[in-house]
Amino acid sequence: MASIRTFFTSPSAATPTDWVNQPLASAQRALSCLDLTSLNDDDTEAEVAELCRRAQGPFGQVAAVCVWPRLAAFARSQLPESIAVAAVANFPDGSSDIERAVRDTSEIVQSGAQEVDVVLPYAPVLDGRNRDAARLLAAVRKASGSLRLKVILETGVLHGAQHIARAAQLSLDEGADFLKTSTGKTRISATPEAARTMLEAIAADPAWSQSVGFKPSGGIRTVADAAQYLALTHEILGAQALTPQRFRFGASSLLNDIEALLGGQGGSGPAPSGSY
Repeated sequence: MASIRTFFTSPSAATPTDWVNQPLASAQRALSCLDLTSLNDDDTEAEVAELCRRAQGPFGQVAAVCVWPRLAAFARSQLPESIAVAAVANFPDGSSDIERAVRDTSEIVQSGAQEVDVVLPYAPVLDGRNRDAARLLAAVRKASGSLRLKVILETGVLHGAQHIARAAQLSLDEGADFLKTSTGKTRISATPEAARTMLEAIAADPAWSQSVGFKPSGGIRTVADAAQYLALTHEILGAQALTPQRFRFGASSLLNDIEALLGGQGGSGPAPSGSY
């Protein structure tokens, strides 16, 4: 284990390909940057209590748990301050209803959570109605106050790099702290191609490249999957971006593979695309 810890305490000594070639190092980094997620329609306090228990596992803590707004206060009560609570707004459909999005955000703020994951109104972006999407994001940014704001682009339905780049630019202009790929509720979730476009949008501005984070989510079930995104982020934003303040994974089943690998049981290969 000493060599793994040395690798992590000196990330600048690593190269992007090291994440693919060093599965134990990738597993530890993925764990520390994990937003452990449960967004089933029928989630109850019992499911969230179990989620919070798993967030404090034998190999270390996750960065955050991500739940529905109605369960955010309960999640906060189940966790130490060192683990953040995130909750979703305008989820999962990404409507243009500003009142609804602000209502969700206000509930999250009042719950004591630290982070808001809001779905961009992606249909207006596809139709060229960027102002409609921008108005909703501006309202959510204002309502979220000092909370970390992650904007979900839903890249699987944006049909190509041009739309993804436009959605990323719009989100950054409206004050996003993180760009997030997907809700995990569509047929296509995170892909390396979409991730590259989003990361390049962040890197294009000197201020954003040093402050804005990236969160691939949906379909990332194995450490081998996660390593691709660690390598890509390292390549484009640098090793300094691979901290919980700048990088997250949105996932639930990824934790199973992380714990199996760190427990000496071996990990799995890349998973097929799909949900969390």
